[in-house]
Amino acid sequence: MGTRVEGMNQETYDMVTEALKVGYRHIDTAGGYGNEEAVGAAIRDSKFHREKLFVTTKLPNEDHHNVAETFEKSLKNLDIGYIDLYLVHWPMASIDGKTISIDQSPTYNETWKEMEKLLDTGKVKAIGVSNFSVKNLTTLLENAKVVPAVNQVESHPYLPQQSLDRFCQEKGIILTAYSPLGQPREGKKVSPLLTDEKVLELAKKYDVGAGTILISWMAQRPGWNVIPKSSNTKRMTENFNIIKLDQADYDALSQVHKGDGKLQHLCSYGDKDIMKEGAIFGWPLKDMGWEKMD
Repeated sequence: MGTRVEGMNQETYDMVTEALKVGYRHIDTAGGYGNEEAVGAAIRDSKFHREKLFVTTKLPNEDHHNVAETFEKSLKNLDIGYIDLYLVHWPMASIDGKTISIDQSPTYNETWKEMEKLLDTGKVKAIGVSNFSVKNLTTLLENAKVVPAVNQVESHPYLPQQSLDRFCQEKGIILTAYSPLGQPREGKKVSPLLTDEKVLELAKKYDVGAGTILISWMAQRPGWNVIPKSSNTKRMTENFNIIKLDQADYDALSQVHKGDGKLQHLCSYGDKDIMKEGAIFGWPLKDMGWEKMD
């Protein structure tokens, strides 16, 4: 019988337990997901030496004004000794459930100053950001004492984030891709990436699933790592089996976004089409630096 924590998310516990059995060693969670307790319980029950695992969690938008206390809450929820990587989940802060404007306090520059102080505690190995654009990072780095170790963003062949890629490589910031398979759009049951002609062509050539092709492409990008999500053991195993794409095939996938109408975000941010809305979570796309994609 494994650890049971009151209110623990059982699905997350089972997912992390299976992932560790399959061979995953990087577990990504967030304060806003409400599942840190389950992640921690699964890690403790796995009996793996702590230093063999890498755990990322994130600061929720509503806690930008309270970084130290929120970090301690995550540390307590996880109960795994220390956190490897702590990220600012989004650049925008919210107060009383309402997103504040980009120039209101706490700004992400103010939040980052508090994040930097966490490194002095010895309870976190590295700090970084998530969903930050070139525009946001440029502003952040003007006054930052510590360069973010990581920037976690949506990326896949339909959204390669080329400008961000160049910027982060220049600054020494590792990029982590979430949603490498995309998500279903416009009432479809599967992500358009999984039915893309080029992806299916390569899946047939290498005799693997479409998901394996997409994750392998992401993993092959210099300066990137990738965090696929699945609760299905079979798909976990498939996602873990990265293959080496021939350079010509890698290059072909790198050009897929140039097809008509293909360059796009595929995540459902609040179930809204952010490009049509012109905003995400209360911030205009120009403040996010998302008005142009590449």
